[in-house]
Amino acid sequence: MRLIGAGTRDDIDYVVTDRFWTVPNVITLARFCLVPFFVWLVFTQQYLAAFIVLAVLSCTDWVDGYIARRFNQISTVGQWLDPMADRLSLMVIVVTMVLAGIAPLWLVVSVLAPDLVLGITALILFRGSPELEVTALGKIRTALLLVGTPLLLLGQVPGLAEDALTVAATILLGLGCAGHIWAAGDYLAGCVRKHRELRKRGIDPRDRASWSRA
Repeated sequence: MRLIGAGTRDDIDYVVTDRFWTVPNVITLARFCLVPFFVWLVFTQQYLAAFIVLAVLSCTDWVDGYIARRFNQISTVGQWLDPMADRLSLMVIVVTMVLAGIAPLWLVVSVLAPDLVLGITALILFRGSPELEVTALGKIRTALLLVGTPLLLLGQVPGLAEDALTVAATILLGLGCAGHIWAAGDYLAGCVRKHRELRKRGIDPRDRASWSRA
């Protein structure tokens, strides 16, 4: 069974629809709604409950993609909503954990700094998202961060081998942050490459409507 691209089928022709209300998109929206609840649980020191919520958040990141591919519910909305939900959720989660004194400062710096550079670059070159596909490296990076952060929370619960869990979480987060920086560099190169290719074809990269007409 595939972990990356799980649910992909060879017996159907995938159709990307313009529908908003698909099952994967609803799951993605539910992920958004759980984030404020997670923040409240952390700041009220309900770490076991926060771990459970974060574990659910991490699982839904995989589930919505699986359902979209398995049941041919891929949508244009989902293609930008899902990665945006991942990115924003991850930002809020790491900032919350650093402010709560659970995670080290290097975690939030290594997550936010590359995203800030990418966001500014995308706005300058494309006035928005360059609409690049998420790479396998990006998916692995996200998985490491979304596994490491719940483990770090679990290490705050007394009687659960706190030291071992904290060490394991720190290793996973370190690998995830390294992958995040690497993936950001790869994505940045992809932005510049797409910008140059569009300019060579006489297309204004900041005029999104002209992409489909070309």
